[in-house]
Amino acid sequence: MLVNPHSGKGRGSAIGDAAVAHLRVRGALVNERRGADASEARRLLAELLADQPDVLVVVGGDGTLSALAESLVGGAIPVALVPAGTGNDLARALSIPRDRPEDAAEAALSGAPRRIDVGTIESHNGEHLFLTIAALGFDAKVSERTNRLRYPRGRARYFLAIAIEVLRVRAMRFRLGLDGETPAERPGTLIAIGNTASYGGGMPMCVGADPDDGVLDVVHVAPLSMLRLILLLPRLLSGTHLERPEAQRLRARMVEVSAPDLVVYADGERVAQGACRVGLRPGALTMLVAQEAR
Repeated sequence: MLVNPHSGKGRGSAIGDAAVAHLRVRGALVNERRGADASEARRLLAELLADQPDVLVVVGGDGTLSALAESLVGGAIPVALVPAGTGNDLARALSIPRDRPEDAAEAALSGAPRRIDVGTIESHNGEHLFLTIAALGFDAKVSERTNRLRYPRGRARYFLAIAIEVLRVRAMRFRLGLDGETPAERPGTLIAIGNTASYGGGMPMCVGADPDDGVLDVVHVAPLSMLRLILLLPRLLSGTHLERPEAQRLRARMVEVSAPDLVVYADGERVAQGACRVGLRPGALTMLVAQEAR
């Protein structure tokens, strides 16, 4: 078990305690490590994997698991996720219990394997892996604002960030190309590229995205004024925005995007700017989920 004690603003430590206690009561031999930061977590992960465990249990959020993904993709050791982050959108996509760590940890003993796709983002920063949604435009700026805010906690902080960025909204001069086509001018408010349906703790931007279908869902929202964005927000929060002409859903295996002031966030972390190529590694990560969720 690898625990991020700082996940979820410090809730990761207590959630890790509950998870390991449950597994030991069930008779499992648990080798537990806690990483103070991403660098230490990767070092500890290498030590844990060297022991060839039957299962790796990760206690943390979407960012925790994506930071470890490069060492896990294509491997033979399945991963059980115990959600401890702010958003927990991968857990939501895989129907992993988000408020009962004992139930989530149980998947390590009785769960069924599910191979999921892993997203890739190539930029001048190198390659970054992600598991949920890559946000470009307004939604990336919301993520950046959320990370800067110190209060309130949980989803309320995300909604406050939305309110602030709505007041600053402006169209971006995107160039977008799908599956090798020549990128073309496509101005918009945002582009979201989803391996899963939601981000930000349940905001269903990429409705219908499936993490094991081998395809990315691309949502493009046309340029909007502040007032039109305010009117669209309830639909964005409820997942009915794709019924509006301002929002378009596309699907592709590879997406090229650039813009003069482009910032790219994925799994809550800033990963690129200026231009990027987003793709997939199909079925690259084996997760353990409840039998009924498979």
